[in-house]
Amino acid sequence: MSDKPLAAVPYLKIPEGADPYLEGHKCGNCGATFLGERDVCSKCGARDQMSTVTLPNTGKLYSYSIVYRSFPGIEVPYISAIVDLDDGTAIKGNLINVEPDPENIAFDMPVEVVYDDALGRKDADGNAYLSYFFQPAASA
Repeated sequence: MSDKPLAAVPYLKIPEGADPYLEGHKCGNCGATFLGERDVCSKCGARDQMSTVTLPNTGKLYSYSIVYRSFPGIEVPYISAIVDLDDGTAIKGNLINVEPDPENIAFDMPVEVVYDDALGRKDADGNAYLSYFFQPAASA
């Protein structure tokens, strides 16, 4: 068993001695950015123009759904969200640290990406996973 958590998804990077981050791929032809690895741009179709980039940890809530029914073992309700990061990348994840009530959630509300334990999940060897979530951005 390792003290260092495992990344829950391949595009979550956990560098030794540094903060975790999300990795995307940016098209050198049109500038579109996507979460995760790809060889072809989904926007313009360019091939072999993609390069890795570190995605920003801030953005705005684009859309959300409050989930009331899920797989056994998944606590409900929870908020499934799509966020437009500050660089324009759209990513999906769960919005945490806010009551799952539309009164508390506003479209375009500033959010930040946070990294935390992946809901207590462990692999067969007992290693914990690290995942990413969104939360309302701290007021300045």
